[in-house]
Amino acid sequence: MPQPLINALTVDVEDYFQVSALAPYIPREEWASRACRVEHNLQRILAMFEEHGARATFFTLGWIAERYPHLVREIVARGHELASHGYGHERASDLDEARFLEDVRRAKLMLEDVAGVEVRGYRAPSFSIGSANLWAFDTLARAGYRYSSSVYPIAHDHYGMPDSPRFAYRVNEQLLEIPATTLRMVGRNLPSSGGGYFRLLPYAVSRWMLQRVNAVDGEPAVFYFHPWEIDPDQPRLDGIDARTRFRHYVNLSRMEAKLRLLLADFRWGRMDDIFLGRPVRPLAETRAPIPAPV
Repeated sequence: MPQPLINALTVDVEDYFQVSALAPYIPREEWASRACRVEHNLQRILAMFEEHGARATFFTLGWIAERYPHLVREIVARGHELASHGYGHERASDLDEARFLEDVRRAKLMLEDVAGVEVRGYRAPSFSIGSANLWAFDTLARAGYRYSSSVYPIAHDHYGMPDSPRFAYRVNEQLLEIPATTLRMVGRNLPSSGGGYFRLLPYAVSRWMLQRVNAVDGEPAVFYFHPWEIDPDQPRLDGIDARTRFRHYVNLSRMEAKLRLLLADFRWGRMDDIFLGRPVRPLAETRAPIPAPV
């Protein structure tokens, strides 16, 4: 029997108060005065991965690496890939080209200086590369990145590019884009990659969707979550709108148990091991009705 595909396990390393949806309620100036919970949560995640023999890619904020360099070094020491989530969790769609280049270069240098390894991957906060800022791909190549995982091919009120390719493709000579995983059904892309959808849906549904991507599409899945999603004891904010409250807090208490099932049911590896060096199609050969970045 053929071995099951190895899927890509990814963690976006940020704290609860850095989530884009909470930005209207938690000013950036307050970050330094808030008690961080990422250290404890990340230690739990590393132990969980070790228990299940899983390897992963950690898309880490430069802001976190600057304050918790020992965590970044431990990620690397345990055999995981260290990648960039930008420096201060600013959405790529909120920056011009110069500021975006400054942010991604600063984060890359910070992570590499702390960990002593090359950082080859980047994920935009909130999957914020879309049809309006495709120039970001060439900017990432200029900054020395080899791949991005910054596009979610779904329709969403905060992000998404539903007509983009569903699987890894080359956007220029240096850079791959490796989108978050979707399942194609009833003429649309259904989110199948983790995050709030994973917390909301029954585990059996999420498992079935990932199995379909592996078996029918024959492609490795890209799954993501955040350290704050396994932390039901995080501070609860007052005064936030109902939609944001639901999205952020739904089923936090169930997340760790569901993750343990996921780790047991699939094989998991690092983004670089799975995708770099693997043949992928150039953008021109996909069916995506989006222009190549300029």
